Amino acid sequence: MSTNDDAWLKDYVRNTRGRMFESDFFEFFSKVHPATPFVFWIPVVSAILSWGLYRGVTDWMHALPMAVVGFFSWQFLEYFIHRDLFHTFPGPTAHGFHHKYPDDDTRLVMPITVSIALASLIGGGLYLLGQHEWTLPFWAGLVYGYLWYDFLHWSTHHRKPLTAWGKKLRDHHMAHHFADPHKNFGLSHMWMDRLLGTTLKRDKP
Repeated sequence: MSTNDDAWLKDYVRNTRGRMFESDFFEFFSKVHPATPFVFWIPVVSAILSWGLYRGVTDWMHALPMAVVGFFSWQFLEYFIHRDLFHTFPGPTAHGFHHKYPDDDTRLVMPITVSIALASLIGGGLYLLGQHEWTLPFWAGLVYGYLWYDFLHWSTHHRKPLTAWGKKLRDHHMAHHFADPHKNFGLSHMWMDRLLGTTLKRDKP
């Protein structure tokens, strides 16, 4: 994205909720309670993984390592989706709205329709690959990684950090919002920015 398109990233309003749609109907459904992804996805993914283990589609020897691989694979996806998709199209998009109203607590987690579509697309592709003893727990770990991202994104905006790592993560993400929107694309982690050289380096006071 060119620097000429940066206005949508820097023109923010603090401590308020914004209105995304003129229509009351669309406005209502554009808001997401932060508990929604967890109430929906934890039972769904746990049930699918448990079914796979019970029916012998996979086993613990495959499930444990592949769930971990899936969890960290989400962090790759998270980074590139944020950097190369959300920040490619400037203007009044959902992510642009989040940058304009960073304290709007009704839009801090991914809408459930978007997460269902993304999980279904990835899950369908993995199903077609076969090797379900590997791909089923990988998909489960991927969704759990997404939930970790949703929780931490909500937390960095809406809660006071309880740990030193949480404080560093919050500083990392707030710098993305208020210092340089072309840095610090990791939301649930900081290691991808360090690996790819997109960490915002600030002089120590």
